[in-house]
Amino acid sequence: MSVAILVDSNSGVTTEEAKKVGIYTLPMPFYIDDKLYYEDVDLTRDEFFRLQEEGHEITTSMPLVGEVMDCWDKLLEEHDEVVYIPMSSGLSSSCSTAIMLSEEYDGRVVVVNNQRISVTQKLSAYEAKRMADEGKNAHEIQEYLERTKLDSSIYIMVDTLQYLKKGGRITPAVAAIGTLLRIKPVLQIQGDKLDRFAQARTLKQAKQVMMDAVVSDLKDRFHTPSGKGCVISIAHTQNQQEAETFREEVQAMYPDHQIIINPLPLSISCHIGPGALALTVTPSPIKIEEFE
Repeated sequence: MSVAILVDSNSGVTTEEAKKVGIYTLPMPFYIDDKLYYEDVDLTRDEFFRLQEEGHEITTSMPLVGEVMDCWDKLLEEHDEVVYIPMSSGLSSSCSTAIMLSEEYDGRVVVVNNQRISVTQKLSAYEAKRMADEGKNAHEIQEYLERTKLDSSIYIMVDTLQYLKKGGRITPAVAAIGTLLRIKPVLQIQGDKLDRFAQARTLKQAKQVMMDAVVSDLKDRFHTPSGKGCVISIAHTQNQQEAETFREEVQAMYPDHQIIINPLPLSISCHIGPGALALTVTPSPIKIEEFE
């Protein structure tokens, strides 16, 4: 049975990467000053951050219903089933909408409520592709991905409070005080929630908070203090140089572990702005050389 794996661009999977691996991507729409753009199609990361820093009005949007169904219909012309892995249901209504739409496909389209985003969602897509290649059907893939969906963590250090304030996640008063005190909040994405995890006064402190959190997760949640069997990665928003430095620091803690770097998707970048750093950990059978 031929199973197509489809993931939205919130995963960070580019069109080029998707072709290389043999999966498919659905580009996410954005509105900038009421004009529609699509990630990785007619909106590059550099263009996005330039417009964001210039103060243009940027809003995220769920995929258009017609475009989602057209994509499924096209894939079903060449495949028996489609496994669609959208971003976390707790961060967008696109997942619940897709589940509703899939009811019209008599089980041939399976929507995975994976509750992941960015690097962790990307891993899910790669794992799904591996399972499809092994002969698993869409429902078997869905069962595995939903059973393991909470086996991951993302910790994000935000460099500026401007965009959290703009998106209504913090009040102007809190943003003003935080900016005055130069607070760098550390957020956590665990399952379907984006929550405040800790706060730091310096970049060095924020990175240490994230490293300590990953050490704790590996030891207490995933029961592999050495990191064996896990993918550890660093993500960022327009902060490649600092991400490289952070990788060296994390690498020193896990010298036998290959640490990868991925940019955070624009859906997250819209709410946290440039300069952010993230550290993620996810148990996974995927090898790093397959993932990069």
